[in-house]
Amino acid sequence: MAMVADIGSLAVWIPPDPAGLATSRHVGRDFHRRGWVSRQALRRSLAVKSMRIAERGGQTPESGSSNGHLYPNLNFKLNAYELQSGTFNERETMVASNSQRKTKIVCTIGPSCNTRDMIWKLAEAGMDVARLNMSHGDHESHQKIVDLVKEYNAQSKDHVIAIMLDTKGPEVRSGDVTHPILLKEGQEFNFTIKRGISSENTVSVNYDDFVNDVEVDDILLVDGGMMSLTVRSKTADTVKCKVIDGGELKSRRHLNVRGKSATLPSITEKDWEDIKFGVDNQVDFYAVSFVKDAKVIHELKDYLKRCNADIHVIPKIESADSVPNLQSIISASDGAMVARGDLGAELPIEDVPLLQEEIIRRCRSMQKPVIVATNMLESMINHPTPTRAEVSDIAIAVREGADAIMLSGETAHGKYPLKAVKVMHNVASKTESTISSTVKHSIPAMVVQAVSGEDFSQSRMSALFASHATAMANTVGTPIIVFTQTGSMAILLSHYRPSSTIFAFTNEERVKQRLSLYHGVLPIYMQFSGDAEETFSRAIKFLLGHGHLKDGEYVTLVQSGIHSIWRRQSTHHLQVRKVGG
Repeated sequence: MAMVADIGSLAVWIPPDPAGLATSRHVGRDFHRRGWVSRQALRRSLAVKSMRIAERGGQTPESGSSNGHLYPNLNFKLNAYELQSGTFNERETMVASNSQRKTKIVCTIGPSCNTRDMIWKLAEAGMDVARLNMSHGDHESHQKIVDLVKEYNAQSKDHVIAIMLDTKGPEVRSGDVTHPILLKEGQEFNFTIKRGISSENTVSVNYDDFVNDVEVDDILLVDGGMMSLTVRSKTADTVKCKVIDGGELKSRRHLNVRGKSATLPSITEKDWEDIKFGVDNQVDFYAVSFVKDAKVIHELKDYLKRCNADIHVIPKIESADSVPNLQSIISASDGAMVARGDLGAELPIEDVPLLQEEIIRRCRSMQKPVIVATNMLESMINHPTPTRAEVSDIAIAVREGADAIMLSGETAHGKYPLKAVKVMHNVASKTESTISSTVKHSIPAMVVQAVSGEDFSQSRMSALFASHATAMANTVGTPIIVFTQTGSMAILLSHYRPSSTIFAFTNEERVKQRLSLYHGVLPIYMQFSGDAEETFSRAIKFLLGHGHLKDGEYVTLVQSGIHSIWRRQSTHHLQVRKVGG
């Protein structure tokens, strides 16, 4: 397979032999660094470029006969055409969309922001995903939120809010107390599986196997580690402890055992009822609490398939048991959430930042979205400004490559929900502006495998194409416009982290909703016509009309997919165009 691409008066040839093709893994990096020879040469000579990589015929990667090419089962062609005279310069290629925040913000909806007015304001401040925390409220209150978000989406033209339902999961909690109990260091204190017990030295727990799950010398953490106790002994129904770090024990506090997970099922009966509520309301994502292995993901996906429900599953990595199974859990899922609260309770707290980085890395390498959650702006529940450490925490998550960052109590019941979103928006935007496109455009293992492996499949072809589309857009400084029916190419482009915004036009409402979670993607619903040029023109007109583009700027147009929009065969099509005259 020989590839030739003309860039003005320049040409680059990727040779057809295996050794030569393997070296093309460097093209993306070199293309970014030197613009396929030099940025200056590009600015002098490149006006409009169009590349097409088309899979021809009806053969699949598994069928067909050898024709003497490197990959005998596929017949690819790359054309260079539509070259026009003109020049690029740095001022022309600076686009308005560069200032848009790319890291998405998930907001938990609760009493502080569950009105129509507040949801509209949160959306305007930067909310991309509305999270329903099923640990609180009932279906009636959550239905109200769903209806309000859908009302907002129906009237908004260029901003959409996805809905994420977060299951309660198998939480172990202490019982109700008549008043806060003050625990002091060295004091003896008991937890019992007997119901309704509340005294100065004993309270109930809601989990019948609690006594069996803990052992002498285990460390119990209350409220995510705000208080801690060591297990001294146990009876048939009571765990007897000694207080290590004291504090006020209030009703229904979360209990963890350091280094252990409860032997409860990840999806409880209540969770299944809530999941059905999500199916009925066509939510976009499930965040599944306390996932220990991939089995629960497969179970939930099988249920959704039977319900014919198009809902993506995001496991929350928050239990000790999930860490050894990270690879299989993420592989079975549609992304992951780094739920640092319980993760830091069940594991040594110093391991949390290392696990956060590892989970982000794995999700990026597998091209799946990752959310960093818990305590990001915790102090803003009660204060109008964050701590400097919290600001750094947001910046680190952004620099590590998280698709989204999440607010929990800050928006659900905090005093300053709007300020919290604005702080998160500003910190993420500022941090993104300091990340070089060299850092953003790292080539995942999938692409390296695509250019050097034996199985040059359609998905790997798409990955390679997305890599070079990103490199091209970064080099000439343009936003990307992608036309997609399934969202797959927009998602691929997202994971290569182009420097500018990805405007993803889709004719599927569900796809538009789901793309709200992905880094750098601004999803827009638009019906496609049978004429590609007419559709392109309407997309450009929309972006001009909503202030995303200015006349005279350049854009990179991407049309791609196994399910091609305007052609019968699978086609990858790339153009750089000047907007207007």
